[in-house]
Amino acid sequence: MIPTRISSLVLLRKNGSVLLGMKKRGFGIGKWNGFGGKIEKGESMMECAKRELLEEAGIVAKSLEEVGYLEFEFLKDPLIMKVHVFTSSNFQGEPQESEEMRPQWFPESQVPLDQMWADDRLWFPLFLRGLKFKGSFKFKDMDTISWYQLEELQPLSPS
Repeated sequence: MIPTRISSLVLLRKNGSVLLGMKKRGFGIGKWNGFGGKIEKGESMMECAKRELLEEAGIVAKSLEEVGYLEFEFLKDPLIMKVHVFTSSNFQGEPQESEEMRPQWFPESQVPLDQMWADDRLWFPLFLRGLKFKGSFKFKDMDTISWYQLEELQPLSPS
């Protein structure tokens, strides 16, 4: 059986910008990403997302909205990741660098997709347009998608 990891991913937005973190160690090192990680025993997905955001960026989320669900399968080193994607503009604190992440605000028109995971090029535009989404991606290696399926679910707010 392939090991499965259930995780959160938080993308904060403010004044036309999105907060990303440069991964400094571990899985995904050298890539810009949102903030998140593995769920802990007895924790809800929302609690996981808030805890990881605080640990990795020093920010307290006042509220979070789940906007996406992504599944990743890594074929070279068998692992399935089930990732719940959250967003918020309602938070407290300024981003602080942690041992794991170096946070930076990016204007939404300048998100560094070429320095992010390959799947981000596909679903991030949906996120930026305020759409909910669900996707599944198979990675041949850490940089190459061999198969994917992505669908828009519904708008977050009336257009």
